[in-house]
Amino acid sequence: MNEVIKTILERQTIRSYKKEQITDEQLGLLMQAAKKAPSGRNMQPCHVRFIQNREMLDKMNTDFKELVGYDTPAYTRWDVNPVYHNAPTFAVLFAENESYMDGGIMCENICIAAQSLGLGTCIIASVGALFADGNAEGNKWKKAWDIPENYKFLIAIAIGYPDEKPEEKPRFDDRIKVIR
Repeated sequence: MNEVIKTILERQTIRSYKKEQITDEQLGLLMQAAKKAPSGRNMQPCHVRFIQNREMLDKMNTDFKELVGYDTPAYTRWDVNPVYHNAPTFAVLFAENESYMDGGIMCENICIAAQSLGLGTCIIASVGALFADGNAEGNKWKKAWDIPENYKFLIAIAIGYPDEKPEEKPRFDDRIKVIR
């Protein structure tokens, strides 16, 4: 088995992270992996921001919780973790149009690259509620992150050193078939 396949097969969702920040070298490699993601007609519509400012992440989490409610199970471990799962790095992807496919490809590039570097990731969609059209709080964050107001949230990724080793979750073998 080659290293790429091994990395793909070993990747799991991580929701508990060490406080230690990822290195600048690791961050640079994740940024390169994001930049190299293929996109339809090579339009490269996705803009990604890697947020490493804990105070900013905590304030964003407060805005998110004010919107959805502090007792709303909008994401896994909502009762013990902020929406970014205390990861030291939090990537957010936006695009001018709803380029979900391109965002998904970029997201996977980042996650697989992170896994290959010994980092864990958690793909997070729920925080998108903060960036819904017309939400002043979401627009405040877009402005802070240099994202044009008309851009749409695609997905977010918590990134850091894993502080857990979850059991592998079962996969449904009957969902993938060959038609000849």
